[in-house]
Amino acid sequence: MLITSMLRVFLTRSLKPFVFTGRNENKLKFESLEDLGLYVHIPFCRNVCSFCPYFKEVFDSHKAENYKKALLKEIDIVCRNLKGKKHAASLYFGGGTPALMIDDLEEIIDRLKSYFSIEGGIGIELHPEDIKESTLDKLKNIGISMVSIGIQSFDQKCLQRLGRKNDSFEEKLNLVKSYDFDAVDVDLIFAIPGQTDKTLLKDIKTAFDKGATQVSTFPFIDFTFADNDYKTMPKKNKKRMLKKMLEYCSNISIERTSVWTFAKKGTKRFSSATRDNFLGFGVSAVTLLKDTFKINTFSIDDYIKRVNSSILPSSLTLYFTRRQRAVYYLFWSAYSLKIDIKKFEKIIGESLDKMFGFEIYLAEKLKLLVKCGNFYELTPESSYLYHFIEQAYTREYIIKMWNVSRKEAFPDKIVLR
Repeated sequence: MLITSMLRVFLTRSLKPFVFTGRNENKLKFESLEDLGLYVHIPFCRNVCSFCPYFKEVFDSHKAENYKKALLKEIDIVCRNLKGKKHAASLYFGGGTPALMIDDLEEIIDRLKSYFSIEGGIGIELHPEDIKESTLDKLKNIGISMVSIGIQSFDQKCLQRLGRKNDSFEEKLNLVKSYDFDAVDVDLIFAIPGQTDKTLLKDIKTAFDKGATQVSTFPFIDFTFADNDYKTMPKKNKKRMLKKMLEYCSNISIERTSVWTFAKKGTKRFSSATRDNFLGFGVSAVTLLKDTFKINTFSIDDYIKRVNSSILPSSLTLYFTRRQRAVYYLFWSAYSLKIDIKKFEKIIGESLDKMFGFEIYLAEKLKLLVKCGNFYELTPESSYLYHFIEQAYTREYIIKMWNVSRKEAFPDKIVLR
């Protein structure tokens, strides 16, 4: 808590906390925004995995049908004031397990395409159980061009600790490879209790050998609301594993494209919500606009009721100050290991050097940032520091927000100090 509070005060130049309020407008102002991503949350799973923090419920066909109808209506509500089609950089289906509603995805995509020109591809998260020819055929036919597969690990002991099992993962990745998607991302978890460096590096090698164009390696987090039997590894173990991954990928000519992501050179990169602005549709979805950050309710029933009353299902809204918005931009830019100087000024309305000149100077002196043309790039030292800060941010901010949102459909206020 001390780390996040000190950084907030230092970077925003203010003692004012981040205040999420239940005061929500029934309109989203996004018409003039560029680099706009679209996100759709499908909250249904066959089983609920204890390690996964995202909002989900066990699949129910009747509830899923009502949810789809409400989702289509939310899209209409959000886009009702658009004059002509709006450019969208990408569309991403997350969950949950989106393929459980595979026969509904085309209708959802068509509804979005009636309002948006989607030019950067359509991605979807897949559970390994989704990987079969009938499912992949449908995905290709409706225009899905990128897939992200939640493998987590190929090692049986690691999977057991996560409550999962290896269901012919390597064969299934080979099948996905044969469909020639623009990007195939494989999600792996590192620092799983009991995991060794050797096991982790073997997981990465197997993923790339079997057709992954990108591997996303997320740290195991013991969320307070998750039913985990195992506790997280010490920080020094995570740091060592990050270093081992970086060395290994560098040796096999794999690029590090973000703090936790590694990709083959020249391949299309795959990401969900690392856009400058994005619209989130569905229960628990998040929306980021020029000066607002909004979270939809975590209750499916209340989401459906709100939307059927032609009211946006927003549960909480953060109205950014300029410095708060700038700090948010820097946080997610740092995740991708570089900060675009010109884009910062375009989005925030003030130059990076003017707003954070002292911090940039200090970071360069400490060898945490290096200026390369129109970018400031993170060094290996600062990339680990980012990992450490992100973990603190997750524990102190996200866990608090999600804990409250899981208990209250529409909280009055959440204050993050």
